[in-house]
Amino acid sequence: MKTSVFLGSVAAATLMAGVGMADTLADVKARGELNCGVNTGLVGFAAPDANGNWTGFDVDICKAVAAAVLGDPTKVKYVPTTGQTRFTALSSGEVDLLARNSTWTFSRDTDLKLDFVGVNYYDGQGFMVSKDLGVTSAKELEGATVCIQTGTTTELNLADYFKANNMTYSPVNIDSNAEGEQQYMAGACDAYTTDASGLAATRAAFADPENHIILPEIISKEPLGPAVRHGDSNWGDIVRWTLYALIAAEEYGITSANIEELTTSSQNPEVQRLLGTTDDLGAMIGLDKEWAKRAIMASGNYGEIFAANIGEQTPIGLARGLNAQWTQGGLMYAMPFR
Repeated sequence: MKTSVFLGSVAAATLMAGVGMADTLADVKARGELNCGVNTGLVGFAAPDANGNWTGFDVDICKAVAAAVLGDPTKVKYVPTTGQTRFTALSSGEVDLLARNSTWTFSRDTDLKLDFVGVNYYDGQGFMVSKDLGVTSAKELEGATVCIQTGTTTELNLADYFKANNMTYSPVNIDSNAEGEQQYMAGACDAYTTDASGLAATRAAFADPENHIILPEIISKEPLGPAVRHGDSNWGDIVRWTLYALIAAEEYGITSANIEELTTSSQNPEVQRLLGTTDDLGAMIGLDKEWAKRAIMASGNYGEIFAANIGEQTPIGLARGLNAQWTQGGLMYAMPFR
């Protein structure tokens, strides 16, 4: 018995030592490149152009972290992941950071050993149908065929919603948004369900977006955010506070256009600390004083990133809604930089 206890203690200590030795920051610096897991292709969030250049709301999170850590927002290797492969890519070490419209849930946080560092988009699951189907509510989808991505929270949400409303449906399983778009447009399913933001992005890429409607029902809460692996709290802090830096910058009126001016002229202590003109917050996480400034300069503050990629003036046309700053009635806010 004593031997078993001893060996068990040794094993536990060895495991904890292994976890403690995780140093993603050192790995990224040595590699000179951030490996960032993203969507295989979702317009507005993460998609490559004809030349292989990635752009999007989640892509800009990757750029901000690369700028903070490596001093260059272009030092990113984008790793396309599906709903089924994304978490394996993160846990295996294939990617350092997952920025792929992923929902923060209990099981993912605990059972999958992921650390969600924050929420960068408050979303909810919806349905898209062709106008020709003649329905105006999800409650009219009795007996419908529904395209749904496997390995996502939408599977359980869909089953729960139809059961709660005493309706039946036939799932059409898909592996990626591209496949879902193809199946939906080919008529293989009556409705396509995923996060409402994803539906808007998918519809924006159609040749005839006006002929497709997103039904009014939102059937779930989907707080989307970047994730890192358990066991490396310093790396988690870096990604978390990089996200907060973008959100705080919008709150304090720091933009890509005025950031240099505010670096020298702002009298706001919070802004001074954020931009590195006073104190050295970067030293607490293994970075220099201007890490947050570089993160903001990469693509702008949170509001600029939202507007440029998915905002009301883009083909996707999303309003800020819950993703407005807390001072504007939304849920978006950053923890204090002090």
